Amino acid sequence: MKGTDVPSSRDKILDVAEALFARRGYAGVGLREVAERSGLSKSALFHHFPGKVQLYCEVLHRALRRMEEHLRPALDAAGRVPERLERWVDGLIDGLAEHPPVARLLLRALVEDESLPPEADDLPEAKAAERALASALAGIGSLIRAGVERGELRSVSAAHTIQTLVGATVYHFASGEIGEGLLGRPLLSAEAVRRRRQEIKHFMRHGLLPAGAAPEA
Repeated sequence: MKGTDVPSSRDKILDVAEALFARRGYAGVGLREVAERSGLSKSALFHHFPGKVQLYCEVLHRALRRMEEHLRPALDAAGRVPERLERWVDGLIDGLAEHPPVARLLLRALVEDESLPPEADDLPEAKAAERALASALAGIGSLIRAGVERGELRSVSAAHTIQTLVGATVYHFASGEIGEGLLGRPLLSAEAVRRRRQEIKHFMRHGLLPAGAAPEA
């Protein structure tokens, strides 16, 4: 029984910490609250994570690993780049919709480096998160460049295209009340998610395909 209890406790801690870090950022979360909301003592939390920075970095790493599971099939698939790129966007949207705190967590992580202690950069958890992010960006960058080289995409900048696609999806799911006010419905409703997927694909088909290429219906 002990072998199954330990992983479930660790996952519970990560789930609670993910939601709190997404809502308040690194500086706004204390380990005592994470432990209490996880139904554990603080000493039990320390059994899994020696400190807040290790917990934060592992939360980021887990979030990026889960996103990579959604994105990897499009990168590994055969076929034309435009269809694979749309499949990649489907994976990104699905991953963010299935794990609502992740979008805001990732946005906060971009601006919170200064809040972390100096030793954070040397932690194995931080390095693992950096590798996961670098792998995801390298994969989609290679796909876009391949599409340009084959003439299946316009001669676009891979870096700027990634910024546009990620920004248009991650910000959308992190926008909270602002986004819901604009849409007039919850961001995570089935209709809103379906429409977001449709809008991004429409943008891609008209913005990335070469002149004269007929977008698929």
